Amino acid sequence: MYRAASLVLPFAAVLLLGGCGVEKAGAPGGNSASGCPSRTAPAPSGLPYPTGDASGTEQDGVRIIGVGGASCDEVRWEVTNTGSRTFTYTITFGIVSDSGAVLKSVEQTVPSVEPGRTVRRTLTPPAMGAYGDGSVPFVRILKVRSVPADETPSAAGPCPESGVRMYADQGDAAMGLRVVGIHLENCGTGTYRLNGRPRLQLLDGGHEPVEGVRVLQGGSGIASGTGADAPPRPLALRPGERARTTLVWRNTVELGAGDPVNAPYVRIWARPGAAPVTVVTELDLGTTGKLGVGAWQKDEQEAPPSDPYPYPHPTRT
Repeated sequence: MYRAASLVLPFAAVLLLGGCGVEKAGAPGGNSASGCPSRTAPAPSGLPYPTGDASGTEQDGVRIIGVGGASCDEVRWEVTNTGSRTFTYTITFGIVSDSGAVLKSVEQTVPSVEPGRTVRRTLTPPAMGAYGDGSVPFVRILKVRSVPADETPSAAGPCPESGVRMYADQGDAAMGLRVVGIHLENCGTGTYRLNGRPRLQLLDGGHEPVEGVRVLQGGSGIASGTGADAPPRPLALRPGERARTTLVWRNTVELGAGDPVNAPYVRIWARPGAAPVTVVTELDLGTTGKLGVGAWQKDEQEAPPSDPYPYPHPTRT
């Protein structure tokens, strides 16, 4: 039996969201504190939401309240870390039409929120985009992802104490096949040696281990031509050099094969004794119960764009 990923809000986060385009809980007539009118948020139209749907005015620990800006055109929100570790949060907001359809999504990242700390942010009209006659749109919280601050992936910026940067790319998907690259760069001053495949731990939405998934050596047990089947060989990365491994899976769901398995996070140890990095890969494994991982290979592609938190490319406030 597989342990399906939880679709509840990660244990360490509580989000409060407010704006003129949503109704304040307990105050359907509007927000008297700001003087901004409120509207009843529409029901979802049935269009698909991103993986880990947590839409609505109050669901899975997320509450939407009515708090307006000076011109009633801003959405204020905050994240509170109620856990025991420092986390970096990425929140996906949906800009919703009157019919309930998601017009666009907006991602915001809040780095290094310490336990017990509350951080406040604002969504402004430029971030949300134009909305018809200029009125404030409805906003829903679609997804929340959190990564331990000391395990946050990076592609640029200060070199971690480990001397290497590691991150996941956007990946590729076709006909139910998923291929995601994991990239590593030696940003230190000495040679970094790799040999074989990284060690992986799949985690659900609550950061709990996902059990019952077989991690295969290479991708041939899932699909051919994915780039994950090159044999392992020793690598000695000089400063500035990069390596890459590949994750391969299918999201096939078969009737009677158990519950579909989703693992938003993958914790990765590049080599024995290395510090782990947690990447957000959104593994939708269906009922296949298999994940292929390739061996580390020299990465000769261009260096990634200068982005300190490259996945999933959040819009900054």
